[in-house]
Amino acid sequence: MTGALFTLRAYRAGDEEAVLALWLRTWQAAYPAIDFAARLAWWRARWRDELVPVAAIIVAEGTDALVGFVTIDAAGYLDQLVVAPEAWGTPAAAALMDAAKERSPRGISLMVNADNARAIAFYARHGFREAGTGVNQLSGRPVLRMSWTP
Repeated sequence: MTGALFTLRAYRAGDEEAVLALWLRTWQAAYPAIDFAARLAWWRARWRDELVPVAAIIVAEGTDALVGFVTIDAAGYLDQLVVAPEAWGTPAAAALMDAAKERSPRGISLMVNADNARAIAFYARHGFREAGTGVNQLSGRPVLRMSWTP
């Protein structure tokens, strides 16, 4: 799938550094009070050991850099949908969501920080509904469980 600013494609092992840098930059922009650089070693291990082996990972590749990625596992759990801050408001997030729905046509579940109004609104626009609450084990922040079914 191609957009005016990006192309969707499958993740490749050579994308790891770009994905990690994009994750760090995006989460730091979303939550500037949290030191995500201090979490980078943890995230690298989680990426390599928990996500890459089990998830379909689709990246949105711009002309010069990755602009986003989504991870969706075989059970339909969407662990990450990350879009570069400069691409917020572009079709990149919607295209990545559509790619996740194609890979999990029976439904998707996810957890989102309860104070991330932008993300919650995005998911709601894409048919997700609240399905419960919880607490992020790493940050201690409240989270919402959201789900989509076709």
